[in-house]
Amino acid sequence: REIYERVTNANARELVGLVDRGDVVLVHDPQPAGLIQPLIDAGLTVIWRCHVGLDTPNEVAKRAWRFLIPYVAPAEAYVFSREAYVWEGLDPERRVIIPPSIDAFSPKNQVLDGSTVDSIMVTAGLFRGTKALSPPTYTRVDGTSAEVERKATLVDGGPPPGPQDRLVVQVSRWDRLKDPVGVIRGFGDHVAPHTDAHLVVAGPAVEAVSDDPEGAEVLEESRVAWAAMPEEVKGRVHLAGLPMDDGEENAAIVNALQRRADVVVQKSLAEGFGLTVAEAMWKSRPVVASGIGGIQDQIIDDDCGELISDPRDLAEYGALVTGLLDEPERAAAMGARALERVREHFLGARHLMQYVDLVSRLL
Repeated sequence: REIYERVTNANARELVGLVDRGDVVLVHDPQPAGLIQPLIDAGLTVIWRCHVGLDTPNEVAKRAWRFLIPYVAPAEAYVFSREAYVWEGLDPERRVIIPPSIDAFSPKNQVLDGSTVDSIMVTAGLFRGTKALSPPTYTRVDGTSAEVERKATLVDGGPPPGPQDRLVVQVSRWDRLKDPVGVIRGFGDHVAPHTDAHLVVAGPAVEAVSDDPEGAEVLEESRVAWAAMPEEVKGRVHLAGLPMDDGEENAAIVNALQRRADVVVQKSLAEGFGLTVAEAMWKSRPVVASGIGGIQDQIIDDDCGELISDPRDLAEYGALVTGLLDEPERAAAMGARALERVREHFLGARHLMQYVDLVSRLL
């Protein structure tokens, strides 16, 4: 506790010099909770926003709550993503539920036509081909136009899929909680024998992410799972490290990859809010995702997506993916409903107005 307070108090002194008395400050997640009281003492209105949570809190989580609650409690409001994530011991009158959202106009979610999607895929090395038929362009946050230039690294070393191949895609960090090994094994055992689809498991190029020491380990575990597959299946499973030198270029590649997917998967073992789920739904993709955490609030099962009742059940995961690949009309209708679900509930306008209402009440 002494170390935590020493570090957060030093950070608070620096932060106070960057804001003015009467400003509203949002402190995000548990790590900087120690900033809250010093900021209040400086005359600021402080809201604490928690993005993480467990469906069923265990003793480890509750012990962390007991450590952090003295730092969190002084905040004027506590914002959680869902009711199940609210901490015991906080003033219920200050609790607010605001689900996260996506930015529909960002490079990751902006509309791309089919030829641009294919051009980005070829340029990034995610499709076979040496020359894009049209410029691999996207729009940056500042409104300027840019082109994708960097290539992804195919960790398996084999050729990428072809433009006509059907794709099952998971995009996430190389994190055991995202279960890339389960995604690979489930595809090999329960999807590949019944379809001609390819699987792309994509994450950041691990050498570019300095704050994720486990990433390289998880990628290697994924590579080992791939290497153990039969040769005829290996050629349809691709592990892609996406370039991270330019964050907006990376986002444009993810955008194209999700838009080109026939089915998007998010087989997480734990998930506060599935950003990649919302992103894929916004692109009218049928999604197969674990029925856990915030994903349960995003997807209405068998309506705008498919929920895996047990994320560790590879046969169930495979059957849901295969079902959508076998029934493209049902998959397309599900994707259309997914788009409307996100439009109504998970875009930035709704998110912003909830914060406007909250701040208006506090001031």
